[in-house]
Amino acid sequence: MSTRISSLLHFSLLTVLFSLSLVSCSLDENPRDQIPEEKAYASATQLYLNTVATLYNYIGGSKEGDGLQGTGRGVYDLQTFGSDEAMIPTRGGDWFDGGIWEDMYMHSWDAGHEILNNSWLYLYKVITLCNHSLEQLEAHQSLLSKEKYASYKAEVRALRAIYYWYLLDLFARVPIITSTAESMKEIQQSDRSEVFEFVVADLQEALPDLKYANSVSPGDYYGRVTHSVALFVLAKLMLNAEIYADDNWTDGIHLDGKKILFSIDGQTMNAWEATTYYCNLLELSGFSLESLYINNFAVRNEHSKENIWVIPLDKDLYRTQQQNLVRTLHYRHAAAYGFVGENGTSATKYVLKVFEYNTPTEDQRFEWCYWAGQIRDLNYNIITDRTGQPLIYYPWEVKKDLSGGQYVETAGARMKKYEIDKNATLDGKLMDNDIVLFRFADVLLMRAEAKLRNGEDGHQDFLRVRERVGMPDRELTLQNLYDERLMELCWEGWRRQDMIRFRQYKSLYTGDDIDPVIDESDGHTTVFPIPGNALIFNDNLTQNPGY
Repeated sequence: MSTRISSLLHFSLLTVLFSLSLVSCSLDENPRDQIPEEKAYASATQLYLNTVATLYNYIGGSKEGDGLQGTGRGVYDLQTFGSDEAMIPTRGGDWFDGGIWEDMYMHSWDAGHEILNNSWLYLYKVITLCNHSLEQLEAHQSLLSKEKYASYKAEVRALRAIYYWYLLDLFARVPIITSTAESMKEIQQSDRSEVFEFVVADLQEALPDLKYANSVSPGDYYGRVTHSVALFVLAKLMLNAEIYADDNWTDGIHLDGKKILFSIDGQTMNAWEATTYYCNLLELSGFSLESLYINNFAVRNEHSKENIWVIPLDKDLYRTQQQNLVRTLHYRHAAAYGFVGENGTSATKYVLKVFEYNTPTEDQRFEWCYWAGQIRDLNYNIITDRTGQPLIYYPWEVKKDLSGGQYVETAGARMKKYEIDKNATLDGKLMDNDIVLFRFADVLLMRAEAKLRNGEDGHQDFLRVRERVGMPDRELTLQNLYDERLMELCWEGWRRQDMIRFRQYKSLYTGDDIDPVIDESDGHTTVFPIPGNALIFNDNLTQNPGY
């Protein structure tokens, strides 16, 4: 049974549920999808569809602010445009957007920032749905075998934990809500370490009942949270334990992963040992590197042996969109494929330096991940710009405001991570390349980092990632590993988290651009502010330090 072909659960009770959430909001499904609640849970099949399957309609999105990836002005943009990886420069009358992209790049956001509010709403919306699903599974468990009940409950619980992980990573101090019966007055804000412990415990407790199934190939578990997906998130949690366990991130005192201890399967491990442990389990699960890097992002990439969790895309079956490609391409570049380009997203100059762009030692992945220089269509014909001249992207000309300059439309290297689907529809937004959320190359780099930080030899994992892409060996140092993660995982939504963990998170606006507009020396920008709307609707919430 496909997880994507499900009845969308929508009835009046859910409106009540959202009135109890942190900010007032409501579901926006078409009212024609409404079904009476008693019919939603009348059989084992209906119970599955309306408590488990329906949740997967929210992993991706079709409008701004929704989905973990694929759409704009939401979670992915917070992780990407607050980092040194990418920017959306102002291009004359395009992309100023009230300054929201400059605020991201300069770390000058405040509690009223649109993308912060969108992400908070979206994450808590799915958490509320998960809580409702858990309650309905418990109420109607007599329809299920004990094994199915345990499996469905674990899956929903793990999915909820993943959404809390995103809240933990972005906002740190957030309320933990596990019941739809909680009133606004009962909702309290938890310290970051408390949220961290909650997410780890929920995933560890759900793990034994999660299915050992493939999440990336069509079938019963396509796109779903399985045992391997939970292992990956646990590895990420352990890798970032120094950050997530720190309740006082502005005091200048950093935690030591060697001293943060966990009890796992009867063993006591520090954060780095725990990271290695979960990475080892993922390798034992059968994942390995694809022989070709680009296979992971190809049209019809459902059979990658490297991808661990994806957002399924199929232009004929799903409404889920991939907007990142059309958002980056020049108007004429996109038109050559029959798409509508938005001429926005570009790589930063820092990226060019790390990849050693246009030098004899340029990393091979630059060619696979970025459009730069003269641009041709899929038949290798030259594409012209709007003046009739050959379209050329100028990577080194990118800057905050390109208005009035020679390179207003053409500055910046553009995203090329996913293969162009010639048959994409909806102006190029509906395509058949599944969006990659987790993959095994990241597992190898996590394990290499954990071993290095723990005083062990992680070089072999580091080397495997470089050898796969035809790049020579390098000494395994924290800086080389930091750079490797940028080159291997560019455009995949990890850069902000990596910058924070490597203690290198700061605005790029220094030197040749402008002086910093805020003082980030206390580290307060490593956590976003609690959105202003959330503070208005809940008196129990207090703002994060520094805002």
